[in-house]
Amino acid sequence: MTYRVVPLTWLTVVLGLVAPPLMAERDLIPSLESIPDVCSERPSEPDWMENIALRDAYQRVLVQDIYRAQNMERIVETGLCGCSVRFPTWDSAEGTFRENHADADRSEMLQASDTYNRHANDLRPQAQAICEAAGNW
Repeated sequence: MTYRVVPLTWLTVVLGLVAPPLMAERDLIPSLESIPDVCSERPSEPDWMENIALRDAYQRVLVQDIYRAQNMERIVETGLCGCSVRFPTWDSAEGTFRENHADADRSEMLQASDTYNRHANDLRPQAQAICEAAGNW
């Protein structure tokens, strides 16, 4: 009997040391859901952007860059950072894309994307300060 108590105790100790890290590791597995910290009810991208062919993904990136630049401009110009200002519908960005870039070739779209991205990055520090003060960054 004594012989069986020692292995059971040893097994209990080992499981006691191993089980908590294994359980904690399970909690570190990322989920596929991406819930933003601020403004969780953001408008979805237009359907055509979500369903675009991989070879045309640069068009989607351009609209995303236009959207980001316009949002940074809007925050800096108004001094406001409510969710509707920071994350409006995609209509304006989509309109800008269709009016100014829809007929451009891939190279021109990539250049335009870079321009919008640089503009957004230039405005980002000002927009961030405004949004942090509003608790929306």
